[in-house]
Amino acid sequence: MTATPREPGESRGRLLDAIARKPVDCTPVWFMRQAGRYQASYRELRKKHSILEICRTPELAAQVTMLPVKELPGLDAAIIFSDILVVPQAMGIQVEFIQSEGPQIMNPVKTVAEAEALKIVEPERDLKFVLDAIRLCKRELKIPLIGFAGGPFTLASYLIEGGSTKSFAKTKTVMVREPRLWAGLMGALTASVTRHLKAQFAAGCDVVQLFDSWVGVLAPNDYVDFVLPYTKQIFDGLHNVGPTIHFGTETGSLIELMQHADSTCLAVDWRTPLGEVFERTDRVSRSYEESAAHGEPDEDMRFVPRVSVMGNLDPTLLFAPRDFLLKRVDEVLGSAAGRPGHIFNLGHGILPETPIDNVIAVIEHVHSRTKR
Repeated sequence: MTATPREPGESRGRLLDAIARKPVDCTPVWFMRQAGRYQASYRELRKKHSILEICRTPELAAQVTMLPVKELPGLDAAIIFSDILVVPQAMGIQVEFIQSEGPQIMNPVKTVAEAEALKIVEPERDLKFVLDAIRLCKRELKIPLIGFAGGPFTLASYLIEGGSTKSFAKTKTVMVREPRLWAGLMGALTASVTRHLKAQFAAGCDVVQLFDSWVGVLAPNDYVDFVLPYTKQIFDGLHNVGPTIHFGTETGSLIELMQHADSTCLAVDWRTPLGEVFERTDRVSRSYEESAAHGEPDEDMRFVPRVSVMGNLDPTLLFAPRDFLLKRVDEVLGSAAGRPGHIFNLGHGILPETPIDNVIAVIEHVHSRTKR
């Protein structure tokens, strides 16, 4: 399958304009985890190198970043190949990737002293391999490059639990019972993530994304009390640097609250219709704008800008028969309803064994159906 030809640099404006809610010639498309195990070329590379080895070797990370750009015609962005746990690792956390068990934290944070001992990263010293990979990619790319880091709650959960979890019981217990430990850990993570994302912009990234993937496990009041202040601090630190994307799964109850973190774009999973996300976020902005226009702004509301919205096809649908898959793609596009500021993506990352032809078909279909 082939994509519609375009002039060099055309898609650079498409993605960045959509994030800024400006008119575009068609809806831009990229995929979370668009470089990964569903690609034969990536699997061959993984036979020789571990994930962390690839992440920590700029030439390999750049090579993997470029694989989907070369194999998936029409992508509107690349995302640097890295891992959210490189930041904690640079802070003094020992990380091991164990096959079938995922990432394991060998020295989980259990005390205030351990949280206070965490190093705040100096990106050009501690994470230079990520920045060098970005610089290598920028020499070759004609589309925007997205950088990223893990969100503070998601990173904290790994550091407290010692790895992946379904209940987040240890994390939530520390959150409510050990305020000094929570504040110390979240403060250190927030400072390090902010520095890392700023450095990625300086190295050449056009956009950065904060993956707070597991924050949807929190009740809204817990999100407000224990997470939002730190997330907002990150986005405030990037406010005049470049456009930002804020992502989490199962965040239907947090949409308006996440908007208050002040990212440029809000990314959601497949559980909340895009039309609803646009309506809810626009309503928050409009209510403030209208009250301010009448000279009576709500003192309890601070200004919240309108955001662009990214998403949100269920990644498992890429395994479906082509007709059914494209029907679901049309439903996502129908929910977005041509509003300015839609970036098409999955509701989470591409899964292993996904048929690559279906991924290419989605790119072509989105571009052709939304051509303006």
